[in-house]
Amino acid sequence: MINFRRSAAVLLGLLATTALTGPAPAAADDQEPVAEPPRVELVLDVSGSMRAADIDGRSRISVAQQAFNEVVDALPAETQLGIRVLGATYRGKDKKVGCQDTQQIVPVGPVDRARAKAAVATLRPTGFTPVGLALRTAAQDLGTGATTRRIVLITDGEDTCAPPDPCEVARELAAQGTSLVVDTLGLAPDEKVRKQLLCIAGATGGTYTAAQSAEELTDRIKQLVERAGDTHTLAPTVVGGTNACDSAPLLAPGVYADRESFSEHRYYRVPVRPGQELRASVSMALDRPVNRDYGVLLRATAADGRELVRGADAGSGRADVLSAGLRWSASADDEDSTEAEATPTAIEPTTVCLVVSNSFAPRPGTSATPGMPVELTIDVVAAAPAPDGPDLGRGWMLLALLTVAGLLTGLLAGLLTRWWVATWREN
Repeated sequence: MINFRRSAAVLLGLLATTALTGPAPAAADDQEPVAEPPRVELVLDVSGSMRAADIDGRSRISVAQQAFNEVVDALPAETQLGIRVLGATYRGKDKKVGCQDTQQIVPVGPVDRARAKAAVATLRPTGFTPVGLALRTAAQDLGTGATTRRIVLITDGEDTCAPPDPCEVARELAAQGTSLVVDTLGLAPDEKVRKQLLCIAGATGGTYTAAQSAEELTDRIKQLVERAGDTHTLAPTVVGGTNACDSAPLLAPGVYADRESFSEHRYYRVPVRPGQELRASVSMALDRPVNRDYGVLLRATAADGRELVRGADAGSGRADVLSAGLRWSASADDEDSTEAEATPTAIEPTTVCLVVSNSFAPRPGTSATPGMPVELTIDVVAAAPAPDGPDLGRGWMLLALLTVAGLLTGLLAGLLTRWWVATWREN
């Protein structure tokens, strides 16, 4: 899913001022982003089933190798990449031995393109499919830290070695708060595989994609590696929206993560003072198959339900994420707030309710839980003043002004017409 950087100074300023009027809103983590490059590890299934030649008439492993080469060539220089394989070396039938078969063939670090492509080129489909063990060791490969790290798992089959069950491993990693996201790519249209990969991705806030061609696989891996670069700053603060404004969490400027069910409306509250402008955006990731004709809507409403403004689409050019954004200023859009500004004692902020809605509908057989990943970005800045214009007054003064203007216009039009008729007759 899309992250935005924010200023710690703005956050601290808002918290200091809101402390005068009551409990401070929940704030996103205000630590400075650490100087740490994005880290991602590609985990490739090299088990025996990868020999199947059913993708564009080619074997699954050859398609995966081509995709890896193209991704390595296009990799941003600052990204630290690692490659781990599973089922790549043991050719025997002893399951106990074969289920330990996972190796890191490229350590996580600055990319040596020639070395990475050479390591992938030598792979030949061989053994079992210890997905759970590979995920657990891949997390260890990426290490710990405050930033989000990503694992991209490419496989054509379900785990044949449980325990450990890969879904349980994913939940275990998520519960540890390791800021680790697992994205999954399925190379075979198998329902059991799809459900397992959806479970792994859903537990960690990642995405699942079925790749049915070499082009789809390459494009998707590139997207996920690029996303690792977008999300290597501090992970969003997890927050739980509600189904009504009055019970919604009160949020300060920052980046927040939540999950939203299909066709749900989820509420959050933000305090906005006179003279300030609220800027908000929301992104939802398409992490499972959904019906066509869908959308995401972000609205700002007053506490009484009055709609203040609704957001416009804010596409990023990516097909796997839908976004919307809005801007709202009390002085520009709310007459009540304008009157409050004229009163020197009016220092109470306006509570604006942000409503995130979606029109997604699951395809048959698609799991509705957990909800779709949501990322909400909030900022409150000084409102930009509108350009000054001529003040024509209001009420009786405006009516008198318009009356005089009308009389003068009529008199001038009459004089011009009389002059034109007189000139026409003489000629």
